[in-house]
Amino acid sequence: MRLYQVLALRRRLGLETIATCLDAGIDPVRLVGEHLAATEASLTALQTLHERLAHLHGELTASRTPDTADLLRLVRATGATGSTGPAAQEALRRHLDDDQLHALADHAAALGPAAHYLLEVEWPQLYRRAEALRTAGTAPTDPRVRRIAERLDELARLFSGGDTTLSSAVRTAWREDPAAMSGDPHAPADAWAALRTFLDRARQAS
Repeated sequence: MRLYQVLALRRRLGLETIATCLDAGIDPVRLVGEHLAATEASLTALQTLHERLAHLHGELTASRTPDTADLLRLVRATGATGSTGPAAQEALRRHLDDDQLHALADHAAALGPAAHYLLEVEWPQLYRRAEALRTAGTAPTDPRVRRIAERLDELARLFSGGDTTLSSAVRTAWREDPAAMSGDPHAPADAWAALRTFLDRARQAS
């Protein structure tokens, strides 16, 4: 199982980052499920890419110049063959337009292998720590809560490139689709709402 985890993560991460992820703990059932879902999404994306490449090849073979719309669709199909959690990707599509989705992907790509660690390990850990403090009755003004909120905001800036419109759209996706965005199908919306309010109060205190 550990070898499978390494091989599954090796598609996107360096060995040092994989070691960090494994030490932090990864649910094998979730990993296999995500691998399966990502493979199915990749097959769909590759089929779309195949169809658009075949169309473009036919146009060029017939000595016809492809129009801009065809080329843009091909570029988007090529970008869609990358790997992202399918449930989260679908949730993001409901709240972000094509330009915002591409900007988000570009910012994540610029972070390199660290992007996967930040999203899959650090970000969820921050939320878990904040929720543990909230349920323990810790005041949102507590320095520990404020530090978590500040780090979450720092991560948000990294993935949005400082684009407030983009980060606002992503926050809306988290607010309305917490189960999909967190990868936890059992995440209750009311619990996320309470945690969001808790963190917002910590931000106000800062």
